[in-house]
Amino acid sequence: MTEHLGGDLAIVGARLRTNTDEGIGATALLVRAGRIAALGDDAAIRAEAEAAGIPVHEASDATVTPGLFDSHTHPHWAAEVTAGIDLGGLETVAQLREVIAAEHARLPEGAWLRGWNLEYEPFEETGLRGDLLEDAAPGRPVALICYDLHTGLATAPALAAAGITGAREFADASEVVVDDAGVPTGELREPTAYNLVFDAAPKPSAEEERDALRNMFRRLAAVGLTGGAIMDGRDRTVELLAELEGRGELDHRVTVHHWHAVGDDDDDVARVIAAGDRRGRLWQTGAIKLFSDGVIDTGTAWLHTVDACGDGRVPFWPSWERYAEVVRAYHEAGMLIATHAVGDYAVSRVLEVYATLPARDGLPFHSIEHLEVLSDADVEQLRGSGVTASMQPLHMQWRAADHSDNWTVRLGPGRDATGYRVRDVLDSGTTLVLGSDWPVAQYDPRLGMAWARGRHAPGDPAAPVFEPEQRLSGEEALLAYTLWPARARGHEDRGVLAVGAVGDLTVWGADPVDATPDELPEVPIRLTVVEGRVVHRQ
Repeated sequence: MTEHLGGDLAIVGARLRTNTDEGIGATALLVRAGRIAALGDDAAIRAEAEAAGIPVHEASDATVTPGLFDSHTHPHWAAEVTAGIDLGGLETVAQLREVIAAEHARLPEGAWLRGWNLEYEPFEETGLRGDLLEDAAPGRPVALICYDLHTGLATAPALAAAGITGAREFADASEVVVDDAGVPTGELREPTAYNLVFDAAPKPSAEEERDALRNMFRRLAAVGLTGGAIMDGRDRTVELLAELEGRGELDHRVTVHHWHAVGDDDDDVARVIAAGDRRGRLWQTGAIKLFSDGVIDTGTAWLHTVDACGDGRVPFWPSWERYAEVVRAYHEAGMLIATHAVGDYAVSRVLEVYATLPARDGLPFHSIEHLEVLSDADVEQLRGSGVTASMQPLHMQWRAADHSDNWTVRLGPGRDATGYRVRDVLDSGTTLVLGSDWPVAQYDPRLGMAWARGRHAPGDPAAPVFEPEQRLSGEEALLAYTLWPARARGHEDRGVLAVGAVGDLTVWGADPVDATPDELPEVPIRLTVVEGRVVHRQ
């Protein structure tokens, strides 16, 4: 076992975006034992580093920012989910069948065929049906998951392996979809339902699972991410983080939000609270993730007005009073709560519950995740609430200029204009943080910032711009990946380049604020540094 202490390094010849009044005009910094020890000019920092035998990194024309933090990500889940074939961009059932048939021919007999990033559009006329794909992989269990991680699709062999023969009752809004005869169609809505199938699939060994998470963090480091909030935490996640850190292989600073399921009882809540102080050098628990609704695309978002299919008026919880009880219990235990709320009515109802909570001196307040659609009244309700709005404008990538995409059609005429209102949220005085929701969308924060700033597909001159009045500035987008998430979580020593701050750094080949939204995804990441250790080098 190796104890991984913070590292030492110096960077000279750079532009520093400090997010603070400290170090204005500085071109170099020094990190000792994992924390920033000095900001200054090149000569002074170089001399101090060389006197102490600390490596000096030349960063000519580079820009150093505080380390980037993804405020909503699922790296542990992604390491498992993305092990199959990527189905993103396949627009017809015929295309899906072709890809599945090719994978079927490649796999050994008896192996499951897994796929991820499945889109809803191929099934707009038929509905999600496993039998449409079955003879592309005859006799083989096929288990696919949609890009939003809210719906699964399984063929008959996979359903049989999971013992699914008809409808099931769940404690939450999950559903095994059946036809008029009560036969499962293969569509499995929400995690409690689709996990019946995925839990029946073969699992990697403990070592394979650990190494997959380690490698996932290294992929994130290559795009400049130094940390993130894991929004689907479970006991196994914590075990893996502790093991990786003990082996000296943890390259990411993370907060683990324990995933509270609707069916969890008071004993489960007490158990989570009792374990809420688990932490290592680079990871910590003490945070919770809950759902209030689902997603627009399947009609499971909770909306003020029903969607075009008449759906959208059912919460994820059979008892909203129980949601309020659970939130209060975690709040009074000093834990940080994040609630998934995609629909506008869900946002409003979560805000109502949060508003009943007593003050907690010295502790940060809670967040709402996604806030995909908001009425004017919802934006006003956010004002002065103290809530952090954790949003993902990157999810606009699935919208179409002609309003033909499933998200827009499902919402109904004109309602797409209420989507992803990051500018209105920020102007209301609400703390805004950005993230990817990986593997729902790409984990690259350069893409996330580009979408928040340009509201169009970067690099495509013909790309439609969605609600241009909601665009963020370059500085605001960077703050939403650095300083603002640190402050939202109560960390005064993160998100800034200042003496005493943690040595988490992202070194860019150009200034990410000055680069245009179209240029930003191509700006190289020269170094990613976590606690003074270089975890990625270009």
